[in-house]
Amino acid sequence: MPRPSPNPEPEPRRLGELAALFFRLGVTAFGGPAAHIAMMHDEVVRRRGWVDEQRFLDTVGATNLVPGPNSTELAIHLGWERARLRGLLVAGVCFILPAALIVGVLAWAYVRYGDTPSVEGVLYGVKPVVIAIVVTAIVKLAPTAGKSWPLRVLGVAAAGAYLLGVNELLLLALGALCGLVGYAVTRLQAQRLSTWSPLLALATAPGAADVGLGHLFVVFVKIGSVLYGGGYVLLAFLDGEVVDRLGWITGQQLLDAASIGQVTPGPVFTTATFVGYLVAGAPGAVVATVGIFLPSFVFAGLLTSIVRWMRASAPTGAVLDAVNAAALGLMAGVTVQLAGDALVDPLTVVVGVAALAVLWRTKLNSTYLIAGGAIVGLLHAYA
Repeated sequence: MPRPSPNPEPEPRRLGELAALFFRLGVTAFGGPAAHIAMMHDEVVRRRGWVDEQRFLDTVGATNLVPGPNSTELAIHLGWERARLRGLLVAGVCFILPAALIVGVLAWAYVRYGDTPSVEGVLYGVKPVVIAIVVTAIVKLAPTAGKSWPLRVLGVAAAGAYLLGVNELLLLALGALCGLVGYAVTRLQAQRLSTWSPLLALATAPGAADVGLGHLFVVFVKIGSVLYGGGYVLLAFLDGEVVDRLGWITGQQLLDAASIGQVTPGPVFTTATFVGYLVAGAPGAVVATVGIFLPSFVFAGLLTSIVRWMRASAPTGAVLDAVNAAALGLMAGVTVQLAGDALVDPLTVVVGVAALAVLWRTKLNSTYLIAGGAIVGLLHAYA
């Protein structure tokens, strides 16, 4: 795929657009990675046209092949597409910072008062809107991901297998294998594919009674460097590392931290902010946040060349197509699960259908729909 022509707009303007967009997404992007990806698609493909459907989908597929929070790595990569290295940094920081600040405040309230403010009223109205946003993105990406019957079958099979409990990483690996086998069969030739794996896994020192900020940083850099599956498997990894092995927090504290990471907007990986605060106060929150997200900037930077290389090569392009189809199938499976939790009564169904209709017929900013859903939720809570 040829490189796009240089963007004629001045760099300060592009950086300002990136900062405003991803800071707003960091404040309003509820619902986890699938919802984040859908909202980014709505903003950068449907409304702004910064990248096309194929490029967006290729990047989504590639982020599933490297460790770290997938939606955060996607945000960082989209920043690169818009304004190269400075854009990469601006988009990533602005997407992470609001969520980290919100989680940090909630961690302070948790430590001081033993509880966190309830957001159930807001989420009641926001969740149906999130479902509508994700469904819209899936429908619009489906023709690109399912460009052939085998890819369509693969996507549907991935969604079904996910709902039956098959691990999402296994499904992505099987998708890549299907793409490779399909290419070999259609071309009737064997080609050796070079694969790469991240080399940033760091060893940590044994647990100690006093937790130093350096030790805390290394632990969370390691987690960010080796954790595949994004927020979906973060809880299990943290349980084994900071609860069982190091004994820094209790299992109940981890569950509380994970719940805050899930119900607040932005990356689910900001659970690390909460854990860091529990372990070492405000400095610990900062160190844990920087540590767990730092590898994502490295991996996203590497993806900028890897995606183009994969798309330019016939065999790796076939693998990327298959991973894209499987990844979209996983998004569909996750959406079905989210819908069961979001569409709980007639009002939430009405909110979801109304949001879907607005998204389908207009280019209204999805942030306004999120705000409208939050208002409905608050009115319902206090009615």
